[in-house]
Amino acid sequence: MDRKQHIAIFTTASLPWMTGTAVNPLFRAAYLSKDGERNITLVIPWLSSNDQGLVYPCNIMFSSPSEQEMYVRQWLEERTGFKFAFSIRFYPGKFSRDKRSILPVGDIAELISDEEADVAVLEEPEHLTWYHHGKRWKTKFRLVIGVIHTNYLEYVKREKNGRLQAFLLKHVNSWVVGIYCHKVIRLSGATQDYPNSIICNVHGVNPKFLEIGQKKMEQQQNEGKAFSKGAYYIGKMIWSKGYKELLKLLGDHQEELTGLEIDLYGNGEDSDQVRKAAEKLELAIRINPGRDHADPLFHDYKVFLNPSTTDVVCTTTAEALAMGKLVVCANHISNDFFKQFPNCRTYDDGEGFVDATRKALSEEPAQMTDDLRYALSWEAATERFLKAAQLDQASTTKLSRTASDNFMSTSLNLKRRLEDASAYVHYVASGYEMSRRAFGAIPGSLQPDEELCKDLGMPTPPGRRGSRS
Repeated sequence: MDRKQHIAIFTTASLPWMTGTAVNPLFRAAYLSKDGERNITLVIPWLSSNDQGLVYPCNIMFSSPSEQEMYVRQWLEERTGFKFAFSIRFYPGKFSRDKRSILPVGDIAELISDEEADVAVLEEPEHLTWYHHGKRWKTKFRLVIGVIHTNYLEYVKREKNGRLQAFLLKHVNSWVVGIYCHKVIRLSGATQDYPNSIICNVHGVNPKFLEIGQKKMEQQQNEGKAFSKGAYYIGKMIWSKGYKELLKLLGDHQEELTGLEIDLYGNGEDSDQVRKAAEKLELAIRINPGRDHADPLFHDYKVFLNPSTTDVVCTTTAEALAMGKLVVCANHISNDFFKQFPNCRTYDDGEGFVDATRKALSEEPAQMTDDLRYALSWEAATERFLKAAQLDQASTTKLSRTASDNFMSTSLNLKRRLEDASAYVHYVASGYEMSRRAFGAIPGSLQPDEELCKDLGMPTPPGRRGSRS
């Protein structure tokens, strides 16, 4: 009997941090494991107690990886109603304050044995490989698939000397993704382009949102009206997450939007500035703390306003559509997936925003067809992922080392030799503290420190004894 195919999913964040790279890979692992045809392992970062305090909300702290795993599994089961048979492993991570991101420490590919190393899915492959120093991913695994989540270039452009930084980052990203991934899936055309990449939204929504939408549809059928509130927006309260664009649109068109009331929900570094900017406008704009989008508080809102253009595929937009709401969003490449839904209204400019908003507030949402509801589900997203990764047939056959063996057998080819040389340059550069720091790595992140090793039951590397985060 052939061994089941093993898929290891590596990601850059974990619950309780409610960010896309914590939530979406978790659902991907769960739904890939649902049919029992594959062995799935989700590999997530473990943080020191100091970093947990910086990252996790509401003073949530974990004393051990097993405690955090229990939290993650309980959160998933509460939202799906299922227990899933996939494994969770933790890699040592450190939180970078300047990047607002968790970065891997050491060679995290070692967490998967050579016997299990069939397929690796790198969620945010550029992020996971910027400072990778260890065995080459393409050599370790038979197939390496990168899933591009984040529009890093758009964020960087908004910083000081942003265009230069974006130019450099674009080439670094292309370099590391090219040498470490066989295939690349871009969630939308809003991401950086990569060779050998395809565009496919391989994400779904939490089933709870589809349940809410089903109840709203039944309410609409029975009562004719299901929504008693007007417009709202929810998102991390930083300017780059759509707040700048939204307040500018509202400010420029106050007269046309007289009488509009909108509730904003979010937490973030720019909360005070957003509040002050909103207070200067004559419209009724209420600022509220962030909450779970599935909270009953949101069920009765009819219109979700989302002008953000930094998202790749906005999760909250998908959730709002799943709940049966009307969505007003920019006519932007990141929203292409949502244009198939009748309840999605796009605009090209300020006047279009005013028209779309007014119209949405005056109408009732259209009821979704079963096909459109299914398109938002994680079952459909999993099918799209397997097809995009060309794994939809591989699970029934024994996966060979085709990718790596073909690579080795054609190493005399100039292109392959150049890739080999390029990978070696990255390996050497990532192995020196000075060069790592020059490119923005966290100091001392080449190997895990004593605290991380103790928490994870790993041997402390020579030279790291006595060191802590």
